[in-house]
Amino acid sequence: MSEKNEGKTDGIPVTRAKAIDVTTEIVDLPNGRRVEFDFVRHPGAAAVVPFLDDGRVLLIRQFRFATGGEIMEVPAGKLDPGEAPEVCAARELEEETGYRAGRLERLGSIWTTPGFCDEIIHLYAAFDLTPAEQRLEPDEIIELVPTPLDEALDALSGPVVDGKTATALLLASRMNRP
Repeated sequence: MSEKNEGKTDGIPVTRAKAIDVTTEIVDLPNGRRVEFDFVRHPGAAAVVPFLDDGRVLLIRQFRFATGGEIMEVPAGKLDPGEAPEVCAARELEEETGYRAGRLERLGSIWTTPGFCDEIIHLYAAFDLTPAEQRLEPDEIIELVPTPLDEALDALSGPVVDGKTATALLLASRMNRP
């Protein structure tokens, strides 16, 4: 997996939002053509598959404006400036679920939408969970949904699936869990 294209072109700013920048980039392609791309710059994120002591995974049902309703997900959130991905994963787990991880294991990283965005999500599995304080953001409407891993994997054949959740669950299902 290659690194982000930060600094490779001087994009024409289109808009700056709270979490993203949208630019139009002038890009010299490997075939010699020069083209314009509308491009979304994102700070990156981390997502975590929390394993309860009984082997179930702790999914969240969350309202997402972009989907027009609720979806099932693993806890996740964007990286704060200078924040390490594993720190973000631990923070988001605690904020969204009210559980603290005793141990995090890295599963990998994914490009979310490489056709127009440089967002990378770093994926983790969390074990040895202990209760902590859930601290939801004002825009977060979350219900905790403990789910057997097999059922969570079966749900991946649903009509529309969250990509980070699908990838994280598949990777977590392949690891040797304690």
